[in-house]
Amino acid sequence: MQPSSEEKGLPGPSSATALALGAVGVVYGDIGTSPLYTLKEVFAGPHPILPSPENVLGILSLIFWSLFIVVSLKYVVFIMRADNEGEGGIMAMMALVQNSIAGDHRARWFLMVLGLFGAALFYGDGIITPAISVLSAVEGLKVATPALTPLVIPLALGILIGLFMLQRRGTARMGVLFGPVMVIWFLTLGGLGLLKIIQVPSVLEAVNPWYALNFFLHHKAYAFLALGAVVLAVTGAEALYADMGHFGKKPIRLAWFILVLPALLLNYFGQGALIITTPEALENPFYKMAPDSLIYPMIALATAATIIASQAVISGAFSVTRQAIQLGYLPRMEIHHTSQHAAGQIYVPFINWTLAAGIVLLVLGFQSSSHLAAAYGVAVTATMAIDTILGFVVVLTLWRWNRWIAIFGLACFLAVDLSFFGANLLKIAHGGWFPLAVGLAVFTLLSTWQRGRRLLRDRLLSTSVELEPFLEALEASPPIRVPGTAVFLNSNPDVVPHALLHNLNHNKVLHKRVIFVTVLSSNVPYVPRERRSEMKKLGENMYRVLLHYGFMQEPHIPLALTACADCGGNFNLLETSFFFSRETIIPSKLPGMALWRERIFVWMARNAQNAMRFFRIPTNRVIELGTQVVL
Repeated sequence: MQPSSEEKGLPGPSSATALALGAVGVVYGDIGTSPLYTLKEVFAGPHPILPSPENVLGILSLIFWSLFIVVSLKYVVFIMRADNEGEGGIMAMMALVQNSIAGDHRARWFLMVLGLFGAALFYGDGIITPAISVLSAVEGLKVATPALTPLVIPLALGILIGLFMLQRRGTARMGVLFGPVMVIWFLTLGGLGLLKIIQVPSVLEAVNPWYALNFFLHHKAYAFLALGAVVLAVTGAEALYADMGHFGKKPIRLAWFILVLPALLLNYFGQGALIITTPEALENPFYKMAPDSLIYPMIALATAATIIASQAVISGAFSVTRQAIQLGYLPRMEIHHTSQHAAGQIYVPFINWTLAAGIVLLVLGFQSSSHLAAAYGVAVTATMAIDTILGFVVVLTLWRWNRWIAIFGLACFLAVDLSFFGANLLKIAHGGWFPLAVGLAVFTLLSTWQRGRRLLRDRLLSTSVELEPFLEALEASPPIRVPGTAVFLNSNPDVVPHALLHNLNHNKVLHKRVIFVTVLSSNVPYVPRERRSEMKKLGENMYRVLLHYGFMQEPHIPLALTACADCGGNFNLLETSFFFSRETIIPSKLPGMALWRERIFVWMARNAQNAMRFFRIPTNRVIELGTQVVL
């Protein structure tokens, strides 16, 4: 059963055209700003190609077929079919894959690690994308007025810092403008390109794949190096899949084939035509296409487009973080909802300012979009390859395609992905190490938290008391019952909460009504209200409640209990106490994790958001009882 628009926190039903307009504004910002720097890096980057007509046609052919194979065929047609109840993104696919191979523990572990690394690489991309996009737009000032060159870095930093400062206010008002501005951007891209193509219509011959093949035959290893710049044309393709839950498949596909793809191709071919007729335009072929009288409006429009592209990446980082928290790969974090109508619009302060700091360091360290382009691509292409592998696991395990057809498709797509990845490996020494280092650091945090939680659960379980025998003992020798309701949160529904044991040991009493609550995260994005809770009566006015939430939802325990009509009557928060067990974790050399990872886990646990805030429980109704756990 699919969740309603209301449960998703999305607006009500809209036309495919309106949703397609929204998709243009949110989904295609990254890939839509790639023309600002792609051809410039091919012909004037670290491994420049001679701008002969044959080479221009070869590069244009590579870009055309890359957009067709990687974006149109792989992402738009194929991978978008692998949705997790309407949601996309690498976390959603990882949850889908783990459901499909539940019995094979080794395969689950390998694919979990692969998916986690892909998710971690997203944060590396999330730092570099806003930096290169905004810098490349502002660098138009160099073309318009070279005397303004010293202002490029300060202006780019000011725009980026201002964007991060606005995040806490939400993007609802700005979001209304995203679609129209990006439509104007894509129409401008197509119009500028068409004017140049009319002058040199022979560039359209690059649609023939022979030009790409001929380029490789003539340049061999050097052509392979050129792939490291060509891949810039497809960066942002994964956003189509990641944002699928916000707009749906049909609007995203409509926007791609009707507007975005034609506009991109016209612009790339137009830049190619310009390079053939005016080789000195290599300095910045995008801005050189514009008439001198329109250069400043073009800079303003390009800057607006790159701000929108950056906003999409930042919002994506917030969304991935929430999914990782719900799936148990990150500790609880402070999450603010910036819209009363759209649950998907959130603000995560820690992620916001961490991204901001990384982007400022990148801009100051690399100083130009060309230097940043040398660092861009390694993480993107690795993520694309991971998407391909996970996608074909879905093909084999869920869709049950013919094995040989699936293997052939996997080989074809993976050959393209690995070619791009191999070409970008040469960038590691020139800055490509940065997004990889960020990805490795985030992967370490994700895997450490997941492993640490499992160790903590095992340690607590070893000292726990089973619930059924405990209830039998209570029935045989009942303690004093006092008025009110006690809610005990417990991660394992089959054992006695430590907080209850401490309360009985110290206070010698039990509340008149006792409820054991366990919050469970599902590998699906949304759990409908009617399947949200499971209740079982355990004894004399004692109940066990299991609350199920999807990885796109956030728990609200008081609200969920209010809706639980079979738990001994209505809830009055003024007569209800919520008991938490606060663990003090002590690293040790016991088997489990390396000591340095245990210390990281302890640091993450100490800095996690307070459980009562995360579960929306009033602070004046909470009682915390402590316990020590040696890892």
